[in-house]
Amino acid sequence: MEILGIPLPALLGQLLLGLVNGSFYAILSLGLAVIFGLLGIVNFAHGALYMVGAYVAWIALERLGLNYWAALALAPLVVGAFGAAIERTLLNKLYKLDPLYGLLLTFGLALVVEGLFRDRFGVSGQQVAVPDLLQGATDLGFMVLPNYRGWVVFASLVLCGMTWYVIEKTSLGATLRAGTENPQLVQAFGIDVPKLVTLTYAGGAALAGLAGVLAAPVIQLTPLMGSNLIIVVFAVVVIGGMGSILGAILTGLVLGLIEGLTKVFYPEASNIVVFVIMAIVLMVRPAGLFGKEH
Repeated sequence: MEILGIPLPALLGQLLLGLVNGSFYAILSLGLAVIFGLLGIVNFAHGALYMVGAYVAWIALERLGLNYWAALALAPLVVGAFGAAIERTLLNKLYKLDPLYGLLLTFGLALVVEGLFRDRFGVSGQQVAVPDLLQGATDLGFMVLPNYRGWVVFASLVLCGMTWYVIEKTSLGATLRAGTENPQLVQAFGIDVPKLVTLTYAGGAALAGLAGVLAAPVIQLTPLMGSNLIIVVFAVVVIGGMGSILGAILTGLVLGLIEGLTKVFYPEASNIVVFVIMAIVLMVRPAGLFGKEH
């Protein structure tokens, strides 16, 4: 069976690979949406935090002798702690200023972090091996899916679902939203709002670090791996609606699928299709698909 001259197995296989890319888009855009939605910060350092997470995993595996699962737990903690330090020492000075200052600060911070890693590790790249438990592939009939890529999709969906539930459906999420919308009122109830803000940024940073660990066995690690991806992820967030948690998740997954389809029918446009969709969405709905009109 063929669709527009493309064999159905090839089409389904490309869609599944697009879902893998969409899983990375979803996790990274989720972290960006959490930070912007709750703190109002356009976090350009997110790509650098993603890169740091991947390198922490590589160091844990190659230098410390830990296994993949230990690195998967360690990297988000390290990156989250780094994010907390950034918020406490730099970003908390800018909350009463124009958001442009936060954007410029995080952009400069990303350049500094990338420069430090480039100086320490070079630009040739590092490789992380797939863990033994996830090696091999599964025959799905229409394609042979590497087990690790299946794990990436599963882990991403679980992580995104848990994050959405915590922020939208729990008392902790309600406190976080209230603390950013009316900090004086929340502080009057004895809640340490500055600590909540720090934990929020640290949580968004940890999501980026976790995405870096998941990506490490799939791609080659370089200090510029974050900057190459962050522009696409920002486009995903804009399409979904800045600050929309659900929009970030759904848009990331759907755009990964659309990108995969584009590689089948019109490969030359696969690198720009996300930006074309962003332009169309902004013309029709400037707040994004799931964003709130102001």
